[in-house]
Amino acid sequence: MKLRKTLSIVLAVMMMLALVAGCGGKDDTNNNDTPDTGAQGAVKTGVSIVASVASSKDAELAQTDVTVVAVTVDDNGVIDDCVIDVIQAKVNFDATGTITTDLSATFPSKNELGSAYGMVKASKIGKEWNEQAQAFADYVVGKTVAEVKGIKVEGGKATDADIASSVTISVGDFITGIEAAVNNAAHLGAQKGDELRVESITTIAKSTNAAADAEGLAQAYATITALTAKDETITSCIIDAVQADVKFDATGKITSDLNAVIKTKNELADAYGMKKASKIGKEWNEQAQAFAAYVTGKTFSQAAGIAVEGGKATDADLASSVTISVGDFLALIAKAAK
Repeated sequence: MKLRKTLSIVLAVMMMLALVAGCGGKDDTNNNDTPDTGAQGAVKTGVSIVASVASSKDAELAQTDVTVVAVTVDDNGVIDDCVIDVIQAKVNFDATGTITTDLSATFPSKNELGSAYGMVKASKIGKEWNEQAQAFADYVVGKTVAEVKGIKVEGGKATDADIASSVTISVGDFITGIEAAVNNAAHLGAQKGDELRVESITTIAKSTNAAADAEGLAQAYATITALTAKDETITSCIIDAVQADVKFDATGKITSDLNAVIKTKNELADAYGMKKASKIGKEWNEQAQAFAAYVTGKTFSQAAGIAVEGGKATDADLASSVTISVGDFLALIAKAAK
């Protein structure tokens, strides 16, 4: 009798344990509130590059201003990180159409120049350009585009008290750039919290003097990357380039339309016209994208070790999709690693 009673109790306990285990398994499988940290942590990477030569002057100056805005943004449109920078390249030429600027010159961005840019002396709040750009970029983190566009601006400057105290430079182009960068952002591998970095290399080496029978050319060529990194690993990467041309005659008169829209090579896409001459049948933007995808997932040191000969990649798995020179691309990656 005692044995039968004991067996009954044991069976009852086992049934209860089985029921609890079954319920627990069902909850773990079907609970929609269980966080998917991988999906929720993914963010999109986007960049906006806008170039202008409107400040150029006859017989004096060809000036290219490039505003770069990069963001990471989640699927709800909330900005996770933001970097703002400006490149200013100046090529001087005289009334004979002769360029007087050293063609080997390179042009650091305003963020790279830092205090050497020299705004702090004239700043009412005692802050350099890069400090103010960083303050505005930090201010928009956690906001949506709608909220950024809602920032009160007057004469190009922010009037909201909580931002006006740290940013007195014009922010109109920043807001426009943020909207464009968010709109073209894509999932490229970045996760929330990855560090966003922007680097550029700008040269004027292809500029030429004017002659009696030929126009002169002041060309600013900027190669730009926006990438994200986790520790020493590249988690997403975008590479683009912009070629800004200002033509002038032998009297120094500018013959280019200074208000014309200047598109980047990624924006030009097939209109850039490289595909016809490409041995692999790929346009510049396709090859730049292939290179960016190739370095994503690699450490900075691994990317630096890519084999190159004559400026071109010789790694078989990269050379099959990228035949353009990658020297500047690698130089950008090296700058971003610092």
